[in-house]
Amino acid sequence: MEKDFKDLYEYFMENKLITKQQLEVALAEQVKTKKSFIRVLVDLNILTADQVANFLASKLGIPFIKLGSAEIDIAAIATLTPDKARQYLVLPFKFDNGRLCVAMVDPTNIVVIDDIRSISGYEVVPYLATKESILAAIQSYYRFDSEAKQVVDSAAIGIEGEEEPKIEDIREAVGQAPIVKLVNMLVTQAVNDRASDIHVEPHEKDVRIRFRIDGVLHEVMRPPKRIQAGLISRLKIISEMNIAERRIPQDGRASFIISGKKIDIRVASLPTIWGEKIVLRILEKGSIIQKLDELGFESDVLARYESSYMKPYGTILVTGPTGSGKSTTLYATLNILNRTDKNIITVEDPVEYQLPGINQIQTNVKAGLTFARGLRSILRSDPDIVMIGEIRDLETAKISIESALTGHLVLSTIHTNDAPSATTRLIDMGVEPFLVSSAVDCVLAQRLIRKLCTKCKQSYKPTEESLKVNGFPPEMIADYTFYKAVGCGECNSTGYRGRFALFEVMLVTEEIRRLIVERRTSDDIKRLAIEQGMITLRNDGLRKVINGITSIEEVIRVVV
Repeated sequence: MEKDFKDLYEYFMENKLITKQQLEVALAEQVKTKKSFIRVLVDLNILTADQVANFLASKLGIPFIKLGSAEIDIAAIATLTPDKARQYLVLPFKFDNGRLCVAMVDPTNIVVIDDIRSISGYEVVPYLATKESILAAIQSYYRFDSEAKQVVDSAAIGIEGEEEPKIEDIREAVGQAPIVKLVNMLVTQAVNDRASDIHVEPHEKDVRIRFRIDGVLHEVMRPPKRIQAGLISRLKIISEMNIAERRIPQDGRASFIISGKKIDIRVASLPTIWGEKIVLRILEKGSIIQKLDELGFESDVLARYESSYMKPYGTILVTGPTGSGKSTTLYATLNILNRTDKNIITVEDPVEYQLPGINQIQTNVKAGLTFARGLRSILRSDPDIVMIGEIRDLETAKISIESALTGHLVLSTIHTNDAPSATTRLIDMGVEPFLVSSAVDCVLAQRLIRKLCTKCKQSYKPTEESLKVNGFPPEMIADYTFYKAVGCGECNSTGYRGRFALFEVMLVTEEIRRLIVERRTSDDIKRLAIEQGMITLRNDGLRKVINGITSIEEVIRVVV
């Protein structure tokens, strides 16, 4: 026992993971609690479960696997039932030269290894993993366990191979209980997992189903190919799409009641070589109707933004890529502006959420109701505040600018990488620079970034070199505590749970207006905006790192 302790201490001292002072604290805690020394190190957050497991793996000569960041082969998982995986605390995760690689809490347990070999029919290669990561992976990958398999088997229609089921057969199958239950299970599980999207993707031999959780896609199921026709047709029928049309993209909407809450689903189909891919965007009203200060604004950045939307006229542009939370910010702003003495009208494509007290228009290109035409009609309806879902073309841009110049407050979105680029983008569209400089008062750029899991985030000291390489001042090490993602059952071993936004607010001052009229580059505008107090997206992310909300790696992943 003393030798094991000596090896443990020397290992962590050599790797600079524990100090003599921490050792003394841990020993005192061990005497008080009677827990094992290793358990005390983990409970006191001196070491992570992964660090301890790495040590044990090196002592046993067995490879260590971090399941949260590993690529998991669904076919390997299928070799063991969920009950057996939970019973033995194991997870088969890949094949290696015809052998089955299995993550285990106790990779020395010969009895369990023999049992897995007998059940699966494969030779077993044991890997060491933490108990928390295995339980999280079981929860994640076995969520559609035996019940889901039975539903899939009973819902399957048609035959294996290239032959397409007839429309009559599909219509009959999609109304039956198994296929209905499968769709309900998918949506319910996605909502419970806080997913924003469900991707149903046909492949050559099966159908891949993935959930987007906190901005990252996770594979959850691979039903056989024969389920494809029934599953996709059911989704199209409840979304009021044409199931006989498979050659062109279609859009639709559906609604579900889950745990007493109404969940709206926006559905899009896209023809691919192996069939129609379906993407379901989950629109939960409570997740978007938030207050601005709940979105991630620092107080000084929020004050800059507030100074713009409280004006009676002008243009506010929210910019960023698809899925960066622009609509959420606009809705939160409209909630503040929504008063009985204001006439607020929006034109959107599509209307994702119905807001009480606000007149919302859905575009309909087939009927001739475009953004530009809808905007013209809005201006004849005596509005005070106008929201345009997106400025996509010159006509919409011109009408938006003219609306702001004639005394309306206009809110809209545009796709650019940062705030200063929005003004040059409008000029590139064909809007005259003097109109842009006169009408635009504020540009807000944003990105969504993942929060560190509060249950498992681990403090650490980054090297000066790593900070310097990533563009952060090395002297920060002495002043601040940094945290990194670890992974636990609470966050499905990702190390992150939930998201918030990074913001960059550029107020269009007289000096910036002059640069716009002179057609200066976005880099010139950006330099001046920073001099005048604009916090860039990257620096806003840095402040979130300092506050322990996210990690350096996550900021680098999201912001250039």
